[in-house]
Amino acid sequence: MGQQQKKVLILALPETAGSALYGMVDVLMATGNIWQTLVGDSVPYQPFDVQIVSVDSAPFHCGHGIPVEPAYAIADDPAADILILPEIWLGPHEDIGGRYEALMDWIKLRFRSGTTIYSACSGSVLLAESGLLDNCAATSHWGYQELFRTHYPRVHFRPETNLVYAHPDGRLVTAGGTTSWHDLALHIIARYVGIGEALRIAKVYLLKWHGEGQLPFTGLVRQTRHADSAVRKCEEWLKMHLRDPRAIAQLVEASPLPERTLKRRFKAATGSSMIEYLQNLRIEAAKRALEHGRLSVEEVSLEAGYEDVHFFRRLFKRLTSLTPGEYRRLFRPLVEELEDLSEA
Repeated sequence: MGQQQKKVLILALPETAGSALYGMVDVLMATGNIWQTLVGDSVPYQPFDVQIVSVDSAPFHCGHGIPVEPAYAIADDPAADILILPEIWLGPHEDIGGRYEALMDWIKLRFRSGTTIYSACSGSVLLAESGLLDNCAATSHWGYQELFRTHYPRVHFRPETNLVYAHPDGRLVTAGGTTSWHDLALHIIARYVGIGEALRIAKVYLLKWHGEGQLPFTGLVRQTRHADSAVRKCEEWLKMHLRDPRAIAQLVEASPLPERTLKRRFKAATGSSMIEYLQNLRIEAAKRALEHGRLSVEEVSLEAGYEDVHFFRRLFKRLTSLTPGEYRRLFRPLVEELEDLSEA
């Protein structure tokens, strides 16, 4: 093809998810040759030289006991055009601060040396820990919003999108949820090889570009860790009375705390205002109704506590990026297929 081969390093750690690690290795190594071999319409070629790098070169097992044999240790400082930080197994409240100090230094060195760095899913936590994402927009799995809010407040976390350029020249790119490495692989192939080859790889591996972003898949209600018992009681009360049109007013009236104090403590403990929390509860209930039932959108709106269906539609789209009808068309067929399989 007359195209210079790009050197790709994929980081592996004991916390790395094996599916993301070897999936990325496989897809990038197949680029330029698997379609060509299957179809025979052109000469196979190898646009990427893909190797695994780790903290040291000793073999180890990553997530779920999957064996890894690194080609390089970070101390070798191998040259690379591209460095990929795939998903790592990490609890949503886990702190990796101080765990990989030498690795953080090496990631920053690679960036200063001109390497383009990509992260998939929770791999962006490593980028955040390195400081390279400070004052930048970035994404990760939607489940890490609280982690970024707590440990990396200087990162402008964007859970709604599936691919974010964190650097103006495109040298820092973060991808969203767990299978976002599919989108990231297609992006890398399109960027360095061409859109046509990215499309061919998508066809061979049945990869789908998640153009709808992460919001349709995001759980809007998550249990946050905090020690404010008064706020915890408020959360439970709102869950029990989410359909009540006066839910917040009644909660404020019943609370022994002054309204401003209660709302301030609620925001500090949960990261959401009381109205945002209630809206998330209601839209989450609406999502379940759309996935599992056949109620009309108007009926779903009423069930969720909204008499104004136009407001409900606008709010639903803002929080999920889809209209209620689009959301139902995305998830209802999956539910029906799973129900059929479970009954077979």
